[in-house]
Amino acid sequence: LFALMSVHSHFLRLKQVKEITCLSKSSIYRLMEEGDFPKQHSLGARSVVWVKSQVEDWCAQKMG
Repeated sequence: LFALMSVHSHFLRLKQVKEITCLSKSSIYRLMEEGDFPKQHSLGARSVVWVKSQVEDWCAQKMG
């Protein structure tokens, strides 16, 4: 169970990505299309996540 929680903490759902970046859903997807935002990863038919460290690195780069 701990290993599952640890792995889970490395991923973000769209809601969390929006909260961290202060971007709207449409802005996130537009930036992804333009190659200026980390790509999402599919976990199943209707489940996508972003890698937390990639989103955090993107934020740091924008602040830098």
